[in-house]
Amino acid sequence: MGGTELHPFDPLTVSEIEATINIVKKAHGELFYNVVSLHEPRKAEMTKWLEDPVNVPKPARIADVVVIAPGGKVYDGLVDLQHGKITKWELLKGLQPIITMEELIAVEHICRKDPKVIEQCEISGVPKDEMHKVYCDPWTIGYDERHGNEVRLQQALMYYRPNPDDCQYAFPLDFCPIYDADKQAIIDIDIPKVRRPLRKVDPINYHPAAIEKAGGYRTDIKPINITQPEGVSFKMSGRQIEWQNWKFHIGFNYREGIVLNDISYNDKGTARPVFYRLSLAEMVVPYGNPEHPHQRKHAFDLGEYGAGYMTNSLSLGCDCKGSIHYLDADFPARDGSIRTIKNAVCIHEEDAGILFKHTDFRDESSIVTRARKLVIQQVFTAANYEYAIQWIFHQDGTIQPEIKLTGILNTYVMNEGEDTNGWGTQVYPGVNAHNHQHLFCLRVDPNIDGPNNTVFMADALPSDAAVGSPENPYGNAFYAKRTKFSKTGESATDYNADTSRTWEMCNTNKLHPYSGKAASYKLISREVARLLPKEGSLVWKRAGFARHAVHVTKYSDDQLWPAGRHVPQTSGEPSAGLPEWMGDGSESIDNTDVVLWHTFGVTHIPAPEDFPVMPVEPITLLLKPRNFFTNNPVMDVPPSFASTPSQVAANNNGVLDAADKVSKLAFRNGESCCAVNGTNGVNGH
Repeated sequence: MGGTELHPFDPLTVSEIEATINIVKKAHGELFYNVVSLHEPRKAEMTKWLEDPVNVPKPARIADVVVIAPGGKVYDGLVDLQHGKITKWELLKGLQPIITMEELIAVEHICRKDPKVIEQCEISGVPKDEMHKVYCDPWTIGYDERHGNEVRLQQALMYYRPNPDDCQYAFPLDFCPIYDADKQAIIDIDIPKVRRPLRKVDPINYHPAAIEKAGGYRTDIKPINITQPEGVSFKMSGRQIEWQNWKFHIGFNYREGIVLNDISYNDKGTARPVFYRLSLAEMVVPYGNPEHPHQRKHAFDLGEYGAGYMTNSLSLGCDCKGSIHYLDADFPARDGSIRTIKNAVCIHEEDAGILFKHTDFRDESSIVTRARKLVIQQVFTAANYEYAIQWIFHQDGTIQPEIKLTGILNTYVMNEGEDTNGWGTQVYPGVNAHNHQHLFCLRVDPNIDGPNNTVFMADALPSDAAVGSPENPYGNAFYAKRTKFSKTGESATDYNADTSRTWEMCNTNKLHPYSGKAASYKLISREVARLLPKEGSLVWKRAGFARHAVHVTKYSDDQLWPAGRHVPQTSGEPSAGLPEWMGDGSESIDNTDVVLWHTFGVTHIPAPEDFPVMPVEPITLLLKPRNFFTNNPVMDVPPSFASTPSQVAANNNGVLDAADKVSKLAFRNGESCCAVNGTNGVNGH
């Protein structure tokens, strides 16, 4: 179903989602739909089709289904869309599926009407007739041993807004209702031992009216216009993109959001496979206040809510600038209708500064070539935080996943003069922003010149030989020590800044003609915060993927999400996902089809500069080719300016001026940036 033009990696179409729901509804009656998504083709079958799409049958379209039946029963299912039948229908015990947007929205309305919540609001200082000014951020409960995981629960983080446009995070409340989704009722309220009434302070806001009242916006910012009068340099065929020797497929699902597949680079006419699949597969945000019930605050934003489900509709000129290509996202609503997120993904090019440059100091002959980059972006809102996820492709074969954190701090009320005990920071009078971490897990399925790859760890180390020894007479020798991961257990490794540690995904069957080293892609990641909650803690048990910076497993089709398939309300006993797949650490990962899992991120000790809204904090890493290309692969990118020593010696006659004809020096009366100076050769760039 869905038409022969669909690529096997394409997300389910609206008609396919509707067909799936009709098939399930006919067999099982009225249900709540949590997931109807593409069940990705099995890799062995998909690889054969990719190698010969003309003669090999296209993989079948299969829908992955998760539903909740009356009474809270949860079912996993698969629907074969080609034959219109259910091929799997499994009742789950002790597992809760992802929390949908409709479930999140319902909690606030229930809280406002609940008598016990109203009573606690009055104790906190909110008049009974102002319950319409009470708001809550609904979170999955994490795990609470009092309630277990048979009942589907959320916890409500409570706030007050004096006026509809005020920032609620400046007015936190001190109690936490617990919501039962099946009963659609508040079943319990966690009340702290030390009560902290609502602080009545002046609002601090970030909207235009508040800024104008506080003195107005800056007036010295001149426009920067981004134009591409001849259009973009990339080509889209459905959801496949070609740009600057790159070719790959852009998928999207409810959980990971953007998924990139079948990534190759055209190396002088040869399409070389690089990665089979890339995605941001999971994240955890553990908070560091030990007071109950704050230990429950450790959101798995992808596994518990879904980066796809929480994705924003992006706006031209705001989220993206320039000539933009957009992709929409279609999901089932809980009642089986369709919810479409317009412009869920934006694709655009950006100037990326200097690609390469060299000036000969003898005569100032010079070449400078400017770079551009391709950005595939989504932005999702997880209650208070925004995450801009960018997949940046560079002309030289580098892939740069980058995450930009913004939005608003999660806050808690504090009494006047109260000591935060180091677990948080008072960012505004009566507003305690707790310490927390943002830890992301990147799933990398390498395909470096083919599926059989080996991962090495590389550490820059000084020579073992002593100063004055024949091997190291002057003591200056250093080298890169490479450690091969032969078994899964060897791969559980951490970042080491002292050795500039990196990890290399190599095809040891293909050696470089000059260096003699294996064709590889190197993971360069320096923003690698270690999981701070202690071993044996609830977070440590639930977020097993975050215990180390890198794990490597042998490929398995359904091992996609490192915290497990169903994350809400798991206890971590036993730890699901990656710890389970690592097993006893004895499985061979040498010269075979492997997956590298990388956990990276930041530890956030809040400060007043982060409030009431955070400036963007970027986190970036690189997947960089090493011993992959014969030499610099971007020398064929046209330069902005080039001159040779012989041209300079000839009094600049015949200088190649490949300038863009637009750039100007800022403070020299509009003189061209690439003007030629008759005495000194090339003027400033």
